[in-house]
Amino acid sequence: MIFNIITIFPKILDSYFSESILKRAQSKKLIYIKTHNLRDFTLDKHHKVDDTPYGGGPGMVFKADVIDRAVNKIIRQPANKNKKIKSRTILFSLRGKKFNSKVAKRLSKYDQLILICGRYEGVDERVAEYVADEEISIGDFVLSGGELAAGVLVDAVSRFIPGVLGKLESLEEIKGSYPVYTKPEFVSIAGKNRTVPSILLSGNHKKIDEWRIKHK
Repeated sequence: MIFNIITIFPKILDSYFSESILKRAQSKKLIYIKTHNLRDFTLDKHHKVDDTPYGGGPGMVFKADVIDRAVNKIIRQPANKNKKIKSRTILFSLRGKKFNSKVAKRLSKYDQLILICGRYEGVDERVAEYVADEEISIGDFVLSGGELAAGVLVDAVSRFIPGVLGKLESLEEIKGSYPVYTKPEFVSIAGKNRTVPSILLSGNHKKIDEWRIKHK
């Protein structure tokens, strides 16, 4: 899986992508994360990527032609030229489809994702209409830009790629989310002795499974 992130801040996610599971996945060549500076695709000497909105209003808007040029160049230069790349271009937007595990699993079937990160007042609507294959929102709140959304998507989608996690059972989508405890059995918290539920200490795996299902 190749993740291509189009942004004006190409180093903004470097520290996150260089740690833990995503770092190992890249080392094992299970995923490739590439960032592309949108300013590299401008044609003017000032590397201008935005302009004022038609109709007036505050803020600046990312230009459609610059984004289109970036996406087209990425699509024309796949990692493996002997294989047809199954690609999907995504624009992060408040009006987009809500991102969840079902969407992440669907996107994990592609060979390449191109992620467009907006900033400022937004992105020229012609990008949503003619460049992106779909719009995605990670929640009903506003971020300063699409980079954090891209990081969330890369992390969530990567977990569905075989080999990224140590065991498939590690996916909470499969095992579910339930309370977990570890040693020691007794812990003093806020002046009171807190213990582990006795069923988890019983060794009865059938009863433990039933307890976990009940508490999902």
